[in-house]
Amino acid sequence: MQLVQEHTIPSPLSKNFPLRLLVGVLVVLLAGLMAGWLLPRGPVTTAAAVLTLAVALMAGLGAGWLARTAWILLIAPVTFMGVFELARIRVDGPTVDGIDLSGTYGIIALVGGRGIDALLMLLPLIVGCGWGLVLARRYGRPVRSGVRGRPLVRFGVLAIATAAVIVLAAGLIRPASTPAIIGADGPVAGSIAEIVDVPVGGHDQAILLRGASTEAPVLLYLEGGPGGTGIGRIRNSGQDLEQDFVVATWDQRGTGKSNDALEPTSTLTVEQMVKDTLEVTEYLRSRFGEQKIYLVGSSWGTILGTLAVQRSPGLFHAYVGTGQMVDPFETDQLMYAESLKDAQARGDDDTVTALQDLGEPPYENTLDYPVAIASNPKLMNFQHGSDFSASSGYPFSFFVGEYTLLEQLRGMAAIAETFDVLYPQLSRTDFRTDVTTLDVPVYIVEGRYEAAGRETLAREWYDLLAAPTKDYIRFPDSGHTPPFDEPGQFAKLMSDILTATKAP
Repeated sequence: MQLVQEHTIPSPLSKNFPLRLLVGVLVVLLAGLMAGWLLPRGPVTTAAAVLTLAVALMAGLGAGWLARTAWILLIAPVTFMGVFELARIRVDGPTVDGIDLSGTYGIIALVGGRGIDALLMLLPLIVGCGWGLVLARRYGRPVRSGVRGRPLVRFGVLAIATAAVIVLAAGLIRPASTPAIIGADGPVAGSIAEIVDVPVGGHDQAILLRGASTEAPVLLYLEGGPGGTGIGRIRNSGQDLEQDFVVATWDQRGTGKSNDALEPTSTLTVEQMVKDTLEVTEYLRSRFGEQKIYLVGSSWGTILGTLAVQRSPGLFHAYVGTGQMVDPFETDQLMYAESLKDAQARGDDDTVTALQDLGEPPYENTLDYPVAIASNPKLMNFQHGSDFSASSGYPFSFFVGEYTLLEQLRGMAAIAETFDVLYPQLSRTDFRTDVTTLDVPVYIVEGRYEAAGRETLAREWYDLLAAPTKDYIRFPDSGHTPPFDEPGQFAKLMSDILTATKAP
């Protein structure tokens, strides 16, 4: 009788498992390295977002097919994000620096930065890995489970995640647009409603143009911040202005629809922003055949507006400052003291402790500024105008069709990033010494509920200012943003200013 020796045939799955996993991880590593080097702040344009999503999906598909183990579903995203973070360590900013969960604004920076990065890169990467495993199993390549769970459940989760990626991709490719100006008989003849990208300071920057007549005077609106985007705010509360003006709402470099113009941050200076303001003004004058335009600034926008008018007064019919800033750093100190005193009077021990731990401004971490200057509930909890709409405030103002989905998702993060670059540059700004004369009519519009730290300095500057004509107007139901707290009243004021400044 012949004895047959039995041999245990080694599973090819076990034999080559480490090598296959290593190759799969290498694919992911290269994808993360490429993403971190080319897109250090993550995708900030629709084209980049769609391409990134597709590359992450394909990288995951390849990694899953090669690794043939469900462990790739865990290893791939960890590897990708680790390499991505290392590759972009060369850039700074609230959304790329260390994670700060100590306050609301740190959480906003995390969600608007790394959170959106994860949505655009990790989700498709994991979905790709899942389909790579499915294809490997489907075509007879042995797959290590690595995780427990019924196949139907696993496939159901993959199907849901895949549907999420498809919905995300569809949302990303939705174009931004602005509706026509509508009258009683439909679109108004001779009106304008468009979004344009204009080369400004070497970067394409977005401007929303809306007005019932292209023959109307032009009004350039400068949003606050630095980093704020006024397009959604004006769309929700600026319809009355469109009846008398062509309203040009410019998304400044690094903000909103101009978020992709943030880099290089070394050239993003206050001086450059003033030059950009004048360049936008020249574009509007040329586009609409106007010798002069009206300039309206809000908060940080008043700094740009004041400096632009000082430099080139011949370009402007009038300057209107709402929530006028004069010396931002002194204002911060005054508002900090005001907020601390108010919290102590209310017996709000948590806020008192938070402010005392923070200390007086200025701060090295720019995420600390909103805590110090926006913690006073009186600045928000007041009786707004009857036509006030919460949709004109952040983040609700992002929910308009003029923004793409990516601009909506990145909007709050863009504010933090641009603020971080520009705000520290204002440490020596003081219009009481730097701007004592403006050679255009000046209108300062303050709300009754404006913070004392802002209004006190605005009034001081106004009293010192020499101008052909000037007026100081208080809105009874407004705070820091009269154009949005009382939009109808502001539109009426602008109509009156238009009448007062018309050439004879």
